[in-house]
Amino acid sequence: MSVTLYYGSGSAYAWRVWLALEHKSVPHEVKVLSFSAGDLKTPEYTRLNPRQRVPTLVDGEFVIRESAAVMEYVEERWPEQPLFAKELHLRATQRRMIREADDDVGTKVGELFEAVFAPPEKADAAKLAEAVAAVKAEIAQWEPQIAGSYINGETISAVDYTLYPHLAIIGRFQLRKPDAIPADIFSPKIDAWMERMKALPIMQKTWPPHWK
Repeated sequence: MSVTLYYGSGSAYAWRVWLALEHKSVPHEVKVLSFSAGDLKTPEYTRLNPRQRVPTLVDGEFVIRESAAVMEYVEERWPEQPLFAKELHLRATQRRMIREADDDVGTKVGELFEAVFAPPEKADAAKLAEAVAAVKAEIAQWEPQIAGSYINGETISAVDYTLYPHLAIIGRFQLRKPDAIPADIFSPKIDAWMERMKALPIMQKTWPPHWK
């Protein structure tokens, strides 16, 4: 059966699914949708994903959306090169971390985006400082959880593929608005982990096209 991933460049949620497919060497096609061109609102895509979001994964006749659910599906559908631990407690911890990466990190990155890229008439230095402080505080929560070369130890997991895209987006903000994001927003330990992640061949292969 053919596997197709509907992806939007720069979406942390779609990116992690692409990483999971590459990690497991699943043959697949990536269809890049344009947010600005309205590709997510077309009748064809809306039939696949009524919420008009990415990612959406099509595996033969089966369609699955929502990135955390897609990651779980990919893990069970192609169990080789696992992304979740076999041990019950660690696997539960990984799922908790994934939820926190989305609910806490992802939310704060969204708030930072709004503050950094606010139109001139709505620019608010206090709001920006508050958003930066909130992101730094959230990142500090993750530093003691890094247990080795990767978050859960020496084996890369779904947690790494979930958290990294969120933080890479902050790095993208730094490049576009260097005066808005402090250079030390990432601690040395987080920064070293991010460098290891960025150096992975599949990270380079899946790097958002419009970031290159």
